[in-house]
Amino acid sequence: MPTPQPGILAPLPPHARYLVFSLEPDTNVGAGLAALQDLVDGEHIVAGLGQAPLSAIGRKVPGLKPFPPLAGPGVDIPSTPAALWLWLRGGDRGELLLQSRRVEHALAPVFRLQEAWDAFKHGSGRDLTGYEDGTENPQGGEAVAAAIAADGSSLVAVQRWVHDFGRYEAMQPEERDDCIGRRRSDNEELDDAPESAHVKRTAQESFSPEAFVVRRSMPWNAGPDAGLMFVAFGHTTDAFQAQLRRMVGLEDGIVDALFRFTRPVSGAYFWCPGMKNGRLKLPS
Repeated sequence: MPTPQPGILAPLPPHARYLVFSLEPDTNVGAGLAALQDLVDGEHIVAGLGQAPLSAIGRKVPGLKPFPPLAGPGVDIPSTPAALWLWLRGGDRGELLLQSRRVEHALAPVFRLQEAWDAFKHGSGRDLTGYEDGTENPQGGEAVAAAIAADGSSLVAVQRWVHDFGRYEAMQPEERDDCIGRRRSDNEELDDAPESAHVKRTAQESFSPEAFVVRRSMPWNAGPDAGLMFVAFGHTTDAFQAQLRRMVGLEDGIVDALFRFTRPVSGAYFWCPGMKNGRLKLPS
């Protein structure tokens, strides 16, 4: 029986590197996927496949849908599909960089590296704004139920958010807390938070059905830019999609206050196959 890639439910690593690949035309996709199986252990490298390589081998994964672009009042959510997403996890940033070069060479010429982003754990698992991320993550068996399908696979939503630190730093501390719906000082939820507060927009138990996901987001930076690499695993994409629609105001016209200082610049879904005998269990 396949089991989940262990890195999905493991604690966040000190450092990470995200690799995003496109699929080169007129190449042997089967050989590229075999090379991927040789590389991925599911723990130090978590892998997610987009639709393109699966379609190329004539396979379709139930539940893997295109990431839909969304628009709300003053808000645009982009869709940036890709063929392959890899989450390299480790304790040394330099080693992850060298590992990513080995991965890139091993997957060529079938998969072409398009983007590489370095990320890191901040404090106990905080966003760069100082607020804890994933406070409401399900734990234990509830996390497995939320993130893992019966065949050991998972679906992951990945977005890269870019923070406007100048705008955020211009806010008073109480204004920042109102945007999030929690006090940064003690992480306590505000009883009188406005309806636009992020925790109210995304309260997982407030949806019908309940919209639980397992968040594994990490801060990133590149040059003067920084933000959050949002990563959320689910046994379907429905829970994440419901949360995102409410955030942009498509449910009730109220836009998440988070957009006052941060915006996503990418968005894609990937299928993370289970493991069997230490290797990715890919469609045959």
